Parts: sequence; C-alpha cells; structure tokens
Amino acid sequence: MIVDVLHPGRPNVSHKELGDRLSKLYKSSEDCVFTFGFRTAFGGGKSTGFALIYDSLDEAKKVEPKYRLIRHGIGAKGIISSKQRKERKNRAKKFRGTKKAKAATAGKK
Repeated sequence: MIVDVLHPGRPNVSHKELGDRLSKLYKSSEDCVFTFGFRTAFGGGKSTGFALIYDSLDEAKKVEPKYRLIRHGIGAKGIISSKQRKERKNRAKKFRGTKKAKAATAGKK
C-alpha cells in the first residue's frame, strides 16, 4: 500500500515509528509490517512511501527480499570479506561453463 505521512514540525518519521502505528491501525504484529521507499516532499512536512503488511512472519520470510529482512532484523547477513570475494572471482575466471561453478565452490571449506 502507499502511505502518506504528515509530520509538520519534524524532519521525518522513523520506520520503526511508522511500523508501530500501522500495526496498531491494521491489528497485526509489528514484525509483519515492512515500510520502505519513503521520500520527503520538498519543504518538509509530508512523506510518501510504501508499506507491506503480512498475515504471519513466515509469509513475510517467503516473499520479502533478503536485504529487507536483514534491515528489519529478521534475516542473517552473510559474512564474506571482499578479499574472499575477489579471490573466488579470479579463481572462476580461469574456467568456462559448468567448470566455472565448480571452481567457485572449490575454495569453500
């Protein structure tokens, strides 16, 4: 759904605050409300963005993108250093086709 928020006298409203308010309005848990894409109108006082409200947390985990789950504090972020990514990329450069996928996974332990 599209959400219009009026906030005169304030620079903006936090996602957590919006999630709390929307969960009370639509009688759902705070974990099932996802807000994103908010833009403040020129001059301030009004913001417009998107909100998605799911029936359960399991449905949200199935549908929501991984990055949004991580931002929401539900998903886990993979801990791979940039050096490991570069080494994997350069290892895979030496191969073509299906062998490339095998070379990329060969470095994992």
